[in-house]
Amino acid sequence: MSHQAHQPHQAHQAHQAHQAHEVHEGRHHTAPPGDGRGPGRRRFLGLCAGAAGLGAAAACDGVTVHRPHAADRHRPESERDRPGTRDWRISSLGPADAVAGYTDRVSVTPGEECGLHVSTTASFFRVSVFRVGWYGGSFARLVWRSGPVPGRAQPAARLLSGTRTVRADWPRTLALGTGDWPEGAYLIRLDADHGHQRYVPLIVRSTHGAGRTVLLHAPATWQAYNRWGGYSLYAGASGAYQTRSLAVSFDRPYDAEGAEKFLVYEWAAVVLAERLGIPLAYTTGTDLHRDPGVLHGATALICLGHDEYWTPEQRRAVTEARDTGTNVAFLGANTCFRRVRLEAGGAAADRTVVCYKSAYRTDPCYPSRPALVTTDFRQAPGADPESSLTGVLYEGYPVDAPYVVHAADHWLHEGTGARPGESFGHLVGVEYDRVTPGAPVPGPLEITAHSPLVCAGNRSHSDSAYYTVPGGAGVFATGTMRWVEALLAGTGELGRDHGMDARTRAFVTRTTENLLRAFAEGPAARHRPLPRPNTQELYRTG
Repeated sequence: MSHQAHQPHQAHQAHQAHQAHEVHEGRHHTAPPGDGRGPGRRRFLGLCAGAAGLGAAAACDGVTVHRPHAADRHRPESERDRPGTRDWRISSLGPADAVAGYTDRVSVTPGEECGLHVSTTASFFRVSVFRVGWYGGSFARLVWRSGPVPGRAQPAARLLSGTRTVRADWPRTLALGTGDWPEGAYLIRLDADHGHQRYVPLIVRSTHGAGRTVLLHAPATWQAYNRWGGYSLYAGASGAYQTRSLAVSFDRPYDAEGAEKFLVYEWAAVVLAERLGIPLAYTTGTDLHRDPGVLHGATALICLGHDEYWTPEQRRAVTEARDTGTNVAFLGANTCFRRVRLEAGGAAADRTVVCYKSAYRTDPCYPSRPALVTTDFRQAPGADPESSLTGVLYEGYPVDAPYVVHAADHWLHEGTGARPGESFGHLVGVEYDRVTPGAPVPGPLEITAHSPLVCAGNRSHSDSAYYTVPGGAGVFATGTMRWVEALLAGTGELGRDHGMDARTRAFVTRTTENLLRAFAEGPAARHRPLPRPNTQELYRTG
């Protein structure tokens, strides 16, 4: 379809598609294996291209492994030679009330105390804390384990009627001291004595990111989709969009195995980044909202596979970092789509994610503070389309389509063997972005993949795109939500992979390796070829 025919319905298509997936709250739940457990028991076969898989050396293709000084014992580099454990997965979930918990901090810095709040039907439970990483193919290291802790079934959660917010408000069960925990992504596993288990995610964040690649985790998006207690930002207890929460609280467990969004959209990228041996730092979107200092001097910021809910403060911090030379990668789709606020919950600040969406006229910030009204970034009041940062616009859901390489000779694809027009089945989904002429987009911009698709009866494309800015930073967006999932394609690790295969895994892995290595070297425009603008060629406007 020509651009002229497509453009008038583009915004409407995006709005209609997103309204539809809000009615169908489980729009892209991909992780739970058929037996209801956490990640599959089958061994992860590898992320590297070809037969090497994740079994490649920790420092490959000439990347130097930086050995830390004693003062750097909390940096991720200190973990490179430590042994891992394969006993980090969940083997039995059991009933929903068997065991569950949450922390009173989304993240901590090394040494900060964190409270753990647990409810269980068991007499006792134990706490096992695992740091996620490469660890020679084990993918986690046991950092700490408790002795038996007396169990207690906590009172029912309460519902705040004004915003339909579920809060558990359980008393603290025990304190976690993090003095010996290096920066990184953690899974706290609750092991009840009746055999059932749940995860609680926690990020041990970095305070300094200079010279490092910062991995950005998305707890606001985890919480938006969290159905624990019957309510999320997508549906209420009845399943109806109209009864959804207008604000959701971190003071409650996550549903399912307790870390679904992290495991599906973030975990494989963390493992790959750690395997490469590049200097890393860790943070979250809620931390960038409060203090963007970790981005000062960072070589790159990697936004992981599903990072939909941003505050204006977070977006401003990422934009400023980009403009001063920090490369940015968006390894998903639908990124920075929703504008949210963080508000206090209980006795703590920033424990509530507020997003009124289509009910924005009832948002207390409407109309006096339009830039804070919690609706889509691209919508009035205060419209500011996400494409000015990402280069692409979210367009539709649901979709399942092949990913079609356009610029096979781009430096991103070195070593993949990909040819122009080569396709990789099912890699585009379940949501997608595209370059949209007429939308605010930094330049110059090159479309590296241009994938035809049909969504809700409309023909369109999903685009991967790369652009640079005068400060030297390079920015890459994959345009598909399945990119990080594809790092596991064909392994059975997540229980399902949408039909993606080992060939797709090899292509995505090598492309991601090229991206991470290049971005770790500093402003990409100074050491990699510049974009070759081709939007008008692919979306003819004249």
